[in-house]
Amino acid sequence: MNKINLGNSGLEVPEIALGCMRMADLSNDDAQKVIQTAMDAGINFFDHADIYGGGKSEEVFAKAVGMNPAVREKMILQSKCGIRPGMFDFSKEHILESVDGILKRLDTDYIDILLLHRPDTLVEPEEVAEAFTSLKKSGKVREFGVSNQNPMQIELLSKYVEQKLVANQLQLSITNTGMIDAGLNVNMKIDRSVDRDGSILDYCRLKDITIQAWSPFQFGFFEGVFLDNPEFPELNKVIDRIAADKGVKNTAIATAWILRHPAKIQTIVGTMNPQRLQDISAASDITLTRQEWYEIYLAAGNELP
Repeated sequence: MNKINLGNSGLEVPEIALGCMRMADLSNDDAQKVIQTAMDAGINFFDHADIYGGGKSEEVFAKAVGMNPAVREKMILQSKCGIRPGMFDFSKEHILESVDGILKRLDTDYIDILLLHRPDTLVEPEEVAEAFTSLKKSGKVREFGVSNQNPMQIELLSKYVEQKLVANQLQLSITNTGMIDAGLNVNMKIDRSVDRDGSILDYCRLKDITIQAWSPFQFGFFEGVFLDNPEFPELNKVIDRIAADKGVKNTAIATAWILRHPAKIQTIVGTMNPQRLQDISAASDITLTRQEWYEIYLAAGNELP
């Protein structure tokens, strides 16, 4: 498994991570199997959030691995906070309480990375700064980042937060390419030229913030997967042909398409199927050519200017 630097933290992480949103639904044995499959493939980065399964995903994970200091040293654990029923909450009080809950459920003294989960329009960055400083000094959190935030939101936080923000988790897949489309269609009077995120892709590259791609196989907003979907015949035809040529599954090609971008994007995959996870991990051994990358992009219905 290839490694990348997480922002400028000095922390080396696998370019593919396991998202644990669906782990709450697994038995202990099934959770053990998927976690061990990940570890065997070099995927020792596990992405959590306090809302996943209402907290149960973190509990199932900790129980499945039999959390102890020796096990903990082999893993990189990330979690997120800030989403509450009917609202977002980046208050100091909520952040601190959330982290204590995360640590208890994961049965650990610290997490490697904490992300703020989606923007809170009522954010008071001074409070976030106080919370982050407290968590850093106490050793409960080592690195910090955000999720689904645009450049100006990150700039606002960075004005007050002492710690460098090292990650921004954003939706990206072959069929969700808004951050790429705008950069390809600059100064064009067409929908694909509309910059909906403040050039977040270029911004993160300039600021050494690692983009973490979520829902790499989904189209729309959790409308379904595009792989093996008859609604995307041309895209699947191209992906399947390239997969056959390289001797891998279509999931590996869809992942390799994201990994091919020079921004060194980390892909968060959420499968709880060990064989599927093993198939996906093969993407780390594949480097798509420029021609293959663009062919897949066009097959998804995009056009070049």
